[in-house]
Order: sequence, then structure tokens, then C-alpha cells
Amino acid sequence: MPPVKFAPPTEVPGLAARRVAADILDGVLHKRRTLDDQLEGAGAHPGLKSLSDRDRALMRRLVATILRRLGTLGHVLSRLLDRGIPTDAPRAQSALLIGAAQILWMDVPDHAAVDLSVRLVQSDRRAAKYAGLVNAVLRRCAREGQPLIDEVQMQRLDIPSWLMARWAAHYGETTAHAIALALSHEPSLDLTVKADAAQWAARLHGETLPTGTVRTLLHGPVTMLPGFSDGQWWVQDAAAALPARLFGPVAGKAIADLCAAPGGKTAQLLHGGARVTAVDRSPGRVARLRDNLARLGLGAETVVADAAEWRGKEAGEAFDGVLVDAPCSSTGTIRPHPDVARLRDNLARLGLDAATVVADAAESQGKGSGKAFDGVLVDAPCSSTGTLRRHPDVA
Repeated sequence: MPPVKFAPPTEVPGLAARRVAADILDGVLHKRRTLDDQLEGAGAHPGLKSLSDRDRALMRRLVATILRRLGTLGHVLSRLLDRGIPTDAPRAQSALLIGAAQILWMDVPDHAAVDLSVRLVQSDRRAAKYAGLVNAVLRRCAREGQPLIDEVQMQRLDIPSWLMARWAAHYGETTAHAIALALSHEPSLDLTVKADAAQWAARLHGETLPTGTVRTLLHGPVTMLPGFSDGQWWVQDAAAALPARLFGPVAGKAIADLCAAPGGKTAQLLHGGARVTAVDRSPGRVARLRDNLARLGLGAETVVADAAEWRGKEAGEAFDGVLVDAPCSSTGTIRPHPDVARLRDNLARLGLDAATVVADAAESQGKGSGKAFDGVLVDAPCSSTGTLRRHPDVA
């Protein structure tokens, strides 16, 4: 059989979404870039602009599924490949992961998953020679993949060993394995609604949690769901909605929201009647925060600044409360952000950043120059192993 030659891509439905997914996957696994960096702001993938809302949602779900099940995918593909995954053509590796993830866990016809992965490698000069291999392996995956998953389902291959060890040390082996099992499932969509949670739960085919969050299992473009364009709700994990409530009634109070983007907690506080100063060091993320608040019909004072250096009181501001959601290891958000488990290099630095912001917030946000802060400080770490234990003086 003659070698497959490189062929300029012929656009067919769904190919662009998978091409962007392959690029973003490569960014995480080989260039150590977070998903957020590649999906938002100045560093966002340029191809995102040309994707429809539906294709953008498919792309995000595809990348998340691969990162969430990366260990299992590696096992399945290694059993189906006599010589291992090709290392001289990253696009061939991405195509195999993308095709296998769709076949094994997504509602995509097997023939479409195979065909689009083959097209991906055919349009890449280095990977084109592997088109036949990708075709054959993915067809075998459709026939033999599920038994290969079943034989390792108790081994928790999808959580890196260093993270399993950390959880086991903190919580014990049983709880660590329960966490790993929970993270293998696609997360639900949690929403904070402005009013009438029961009515929105019914409209969105979901349920109202005891905390008031509306949880739905609907998938697809969030922008197409009822109530989005009207600003009746915003996406916010149920756990992420808890910290702002620790302030109690906030009507008329001045609160600084540090590291505020994308703005879920800011929106909560504003909806409760607080006067909010939202601080974030990323101009792109602040722009996104403003857009989100505008859709919701809410307004806050926004500041582009490093929360560890910002000194609100120097401008004569007096805050009744400070909310800190500083960048940390984020190991408590792996389910919706599965890239976190693959970017271990960032964790120690981010944990230090978080502790610095918390400590500085307590020292600097006083009610008037020269006075200690006597309001309420809420730290909202998203690390699965905590932050304040390193700073008991702040707690």
C-alpha cells in the first residue's frame, strides 16, 4: 500500500472543532499551557472565533473528556498499538486520543469519529503517513475498547500518582479513591439564579440544591439555554457559590473581591446589594468580568491590579469585607478543569501566590489609613488540600 501523502484539509462539518481541540490538547500536554489561557484573552486560540457555539461546546467537551480520562486512554491505545503511540508526529497522537475519546465516552457515531481523526492526520505533513494506522487502531477501539477499560477500571489510572498520594496522605486511601471515581464523571452544570430557583430548575430540566443552586445535566452551548441572554442566571459551581454567603446580608456594604474574574462571586455580592470593587491582574479577564456583569444587568467598580500589591485603602476606601479567591493549586476544581492534574509544575508556585494574597489582604485592607482591617475576610481556596493551614494567623 503506497504511503499516504499530505493533503490540504477539505473542510467538512466538525473538522474545525477537532482541529482546534488537537491544538489545545497539544498546548496542555506538551507546552504546559492551561485551558483558560488557550480559551480566553489574548492567548486564546485564533480558531475559536470561527467556531459556532455548538462546535465550541463540542470542542471543550472533547478536550475535557480526553484530559479527564487520559490514563485510561493511554492504556487502551497501548494495547491496540504494537509499537506504541507515534512520537514523531504530535498530531497523530492527538488524533488517536480524540477519536478514541469520542468512541468510548461521547455520543458521536463511531464512523464519524474515525473519519474525522483520519482527516486530521492527513492534513498534517508530519502525521499524514500515519493515516492508515489511525484508521485501523480506531476501528479496533470501537470493537475492543470497552473490555480494555473494564480490566483497569479499579486502578484509577486517570489521576496522576503524585496527586493520589497527596490525597491518600490527607484523607486516607478509601476517600482518595472515592474522589478519583467522582472525577472520572463529566460534571453537571451549576447555575446561580437571580430569583425563583424552582421555576428555572423546571425549565432547565434540573433540580434545586439545598443551597439554592440550580443543577442540570444539560450539555451543549450555554449561550443557547433559556435565560442566558436575559441575564437571569450565571454559571457558578455550587461550592463556589458558598463563600460569598459567609458575609451574611451585604446590602449597602462595601466589599473588595480580589482575584475576581470571571465574576461569579462578584455577581452574587452585587445581586445582594453590596457595593463591590472587583480586582484582577489580567486585563483580559477583567474585560470578561465586565461583559458577564453587563449581561446580568449588574455593575461594579473594576480594577486591573495584582491583588497582592493593590492597596485600596490608599485611595481612602473603607471595606466592610474582603473576598479572596486567589490563584492556587486548584486541585479542588479538577472535575470542571481537568488540565489542573496535568500541570503539576504550576501548583507549588500558585499555592504560594494564594497564601501571599490572603496574608496581604488581611494586612492592607484597613478601614482608613493606619488602621487594622476590622471587617470580614473570606478566603475561598480551591485547593483540595487547603491553604490557610499554612497561615493560621490569618484564619
